[in-house]
Amino acid sequence: MKIKCRNKIIVLLVLFACQLSFSQVKKNETIGTETVNVVKPYSPTISDAFKVKETPSLDDSGNQPKETIKYSILSVPVASTFTPSKGNAQAVDKSKKERLFNNYATVGVGNYGTLNAELFVTQDLGNNDYVAGMLRHHSSQGGIKDVNLNDEFYDTALNVGYGVINRDMSWGVDLGYQNQLYNWYGLPADFGMNLPPDTQEDLIRGINPNHSYNTISLGGNIEFTEGIFDKISTRFTHFSDSFSSSENRFYVKPSFNVDIMDQAIHTNVVVDHVSGSFENNYTLTNTEPVKYSLTNFGIEPSFVVHENDWTLELGAGLYYALDSENSGNKFYIYPKVNASYKLVGDLMIFYTGVNGSLNQNSYADFVTENPFLSPTLEMRPSSTQYNVFAGLKGKLANNISYNLTGSFLNEKEKALFKSNDYTEDFSNQNYAFGNSFGVVYDDVRTLRFYGELKADFSQNVSFGINGTFNSYKTDGLEAWNLPSMKISSNLDVTITKQWYAGLNVFFVGERKDMQTNFDVATLGVPVTLKSYFDANAHLGYKYNERLTFFLKLNNIGNQAYQRWLNYPVQGFQVLVGGNYKFDF
Repeated sequence: MKIKCRNKIIVLLVLFACQLSFSQVKKNETIGTETVNVVKPYSPTISDAFKVKETPSLDDSGNQPKETIKYSILSVPVASTFTPSKGNAQAVDKSKKERLFNNYATVGVGNYGTLNAELFVTQDLGNNDYVAGMLRHHSSQGGIKDVNLNDEFYDTALNVGYGVINRDMSWGVDLGYQNQLYNWYGLPADFGMNLPPDTQEDLIRGINPNHSYNTISLGGNIEFTEGIFDKISTRFTHFSDSFSSSENRFYVKPSFNVDIMDQAIHTNVVVDHVSGSFENNYTLTNTEPVKYSLTNFGIEPSFVVHENDWTLELGAGLYYALDSENSGNKFYIYPKVNASYKLVGDLMIFYTGVNGSLNQNSYADFVTENPFLSPTLEMRPSSTQYNVFAGLKGKLANNISYNLTGSFLNEKEKALFKSNDYTEDFSNQNYAFGNSFGVVYDDVRTLRFYGELKADFSQNVSFGINGTFNSYKTDGLEAWNLPSMKISSNLDVTITKQWYAGLNVFFVGERKDMQTNFDVATLGVPVTLKSYFDANAHLGYKYNERLTFFLKLNNIGNQAYQRWLNYPVQGFQVLVGGNYKFDF
């Protein structure tokens, strides 16, 4: 019925609207009268109604999002009789961090009148700069058995420095002075045997073997964290002796990096100059002075390539050697190739390469290695044409590492120490009795094998052993004073928090030397210096964090072996002392 009434209303509204539209056709038209005859009365009917399905089909593509339902859970406590046992954290033994001090002083005294002292101090001047100084002294009053000449020595050095450490750059300068005193006490065993005993004794008493060296050095270095330059180091050294010999050396060694086609090229530059003079040369007349002035210019570019387990360095060294005294200028080219490959991670790494370099020799460097030289040396640079090597290194365990290397070196003009000839006719010089050494140059080819093993058995025990085995071929007679074998080993043990100890042993194989008497018509024959074994030990006690006492034993076997021909070393040596750390 509701649908029927709705239809009627709609029909009436439509008729009413049509009537209104017709009545407005002419705005000013008046409505007239008209007779309507009704033929049949209106009998309305109801059409069939459209039934809505009970289960409508819905298109849910436009459904509204689901409402968020909010709910709460009412927690109800539940009684339980289970009581879990409480866990206790295991205590960790924390070792007390050792305090670091800025300064220390060490003093030790021993037999042979030995005194060993060292003082180091440093002080921060601000947040970034500091000043430091060191004083070192080592001396002995001598007393070696069966030595006829004075064998005491002194070595004292003083260094002061100033440095600045910034975020982008750090630099420092240092000034040093060193005074060394030695004696040419190594007279040949048959010295003066052809003379009467009284004359021989007078001749020995007339020899003054004392000679000294003085070194003044000024150097500096700069390191950069950004920019092209990596670091720059430079040093000037003035070296002289008590026989009016003088030497000046200056070098500057900058290194920088340049990016070319996404590849970093690392370059080392070397300018190394040395010049000096000796008043005499080692000849019969001994009157002609010796002068030298040598300058090496070098550049060594290289770049490194990393590819998976491979690392490859490719480069070269270009050097120009300038000899101002002899006009013997030369140009050198050296290889610089190094490669490594991880065969089994860090457990086994294979490495190989070939390198070369030009080495500047100097009087000061020679004296550092052998202080019993005569002031009559010839100076020239040495050239390592190539050093070809290959080896394996890695770890046998987490605490055991190893390194095995085989190499072949070809060296031109290698500097070798050789005993000077002696003659009684040359008695005006105290170094001319076969008790000094000169420097000779020879081409040497060396086949070398090297092995090393290091082990940290625990935090308190460490052990190491290494050995070098050499086979030499020369263009001359012998590879003078070059040992065929060197083996050394060390053991360090921390016994308790206060006690520690260590042992160091080494073995040096046979060497060759030669000595000739000018009064003898025949030439001398090579002399073989016996191999020697030496053992040293030390024991220390830390009284507190500042004060430590120590005991050192050297040459425990009390062997009078010869480090150099006719130069026996001191026997069994004992040194006791202490070290004190402090702050200002």
